[in-house]
Amino acid sequence: MDKKRVFTGSPWEPAVGYCRAIRIGNRIEVAGTTAMKDGEVVGVGNAYEQTKFILQTIEQALHQLNADLSAVVRTRMFVTDISQWEEIGKAHGEFFRDIQPVATMVEVKTLIDPQLLVEIEVEAIAD
Repeated sequence: MDKKRVFTGSPWEPAVGYCRAIRIGNRIEVAGTTAMKDGEVVGVGNAYEQTKFILQTIEQALHQLNADLSAVVRTRMFVTDISQWEEIGKAHGEFFRDIQPVATMVEVKTLIDPQLLVEIEVEAIAD
């Protein structure tokens, strides 16, 4: 089966040896995605802005794999402060209100950069 990969230029992709997203058949997996752009954290101190940026990045990766957010069946959100769940959930809802994938949100001690507040990965099934 053919594999198609998407890379976003994250410094961690080549260093760690992974891609942002991969499509095998109709299944798409998007790696844990954070609010990083050109090596800098986007939305420092703002979980809502970081979540929006992350979901836009994921949406772009899906488009490169000939899919869109409507194909998403699962989201996993890793957050460093669960008390910010409403702001994170608000941004998630803006992208997925009508799609309603299954979702998980868990608190983690820290992410790869201490300024990162949210990391999200998704699974999608495309046509």
